[in-house]
Amino acid sequence: MTGPAPAVAAVRGAVRHALADLPAGSLVLVACSGGPDSLALAAATAFVAPRAGLRAGAVVVDHGLQPGSDEVAARAAAACRALGLAPVVVRRVAVTGQGGPEAAARDARYAALAAAADEAGAAAVLLGHTRDDQAETVLLGLARGSGPRSLAGMAPARGRLRRPLLRVTRAETLDACSAQGLDPWHDPTNTAGDNVRSRVRGELMPLLDAVLGPGVPAALARTAELAREQADALDELAAGLLERAAALPSAAAGAVADGRGWDVAELAGAPAGLRRAALRAAAVAAGAAPGALGRAHVLALDALLVDWHGQGPVALPGALEAVRRCGRLFLQRGTTRE
Repeated sequence: MTGPAPAVAAVRGAVRHALADLPAGSLVLVACSGGPDSLALAAATAFVAPRAGLRAGAVVVDHGLQPGSDEVAARAAAACRALGLAPVVVRRVAVTGQGGPEAAARDARYAALAAAADEAGAAAVLLGHTRDDQAETVLLGLARGSGPRSLAGMAPARGRLRRPLLRVTRAETLDACSAQGLDPWHDPTNTAGDNVRSRVRGELMPLLDAVLGPGVPAALARTAELAREQADALDELAAGLLERAAALPSAAAGAVADGRGWDVAELAGAPAGLRRAALRAAAVAAGAAPGALGRAHVLALDALLVDWHGQGPVALPGALEAVRRCGRLFLQRGTTRE
């Protein structure tokens, strides 16, 4: 008796690993668009979950951005039901908001997934991002001049969201669908769309493959894993630095600052990379949106520590400002414009 095709085994193994920590009886939802990646994920989850004592369902999000999107969503839902997944929920969303259509669609999709998980009482929501998606994410981060956290790409798990297929290739999901007789939907905008990610996928990645060889996606995904390990370690060190700097006595009052502000000397004595990571973390915790907090903001904060010449408040995103007073750095709601 032969086992499953190699691609099927690879996808099932990835799902099995991703679900290993869930208690028996938990409900898992697969975010399924009907494409090869999510359909292969749905099939693997339908196979693995009951054998692990788990329940498995699916959520299909209809973004309404293409003619016939409701039919595509209905087809994906029918495929999930045919696999034995239950419940299968279809959510129609309105794609509005800032950051361009791709970002707005992503925000709407994640909000719909969160709402469906809340209503169903799901312990986890599985997303079908593959190693190729991760490579594209890293490449986009490099092009933007991003730091290690952005180069870390998509996290394997964050809250209820889990991405089992980050070490599985897009070709393997196609092969897994073919081996199981599944008929996925192929979104024409994935490689021929006019957004940046579609062009990276359809034009740039094949060019890199031709020039540098077929190992580029794997190398970029490996970069993401290494960057994530280093970013996690840096975040931990930065949190410790902020904690120490907050606990030191205030020079003005001669007492502990009670959690308000940070000791300038403690921060300034840290290596530049660690110090700036701590400053960024402090600004984000105070309410600055990570996407709006740029390198220039962090360097201006840093100058309050290591290039102090009496300068005034530093304006930050989120209506914040940073000020230096009595040997301490403070982040507060400001009157200056961003």
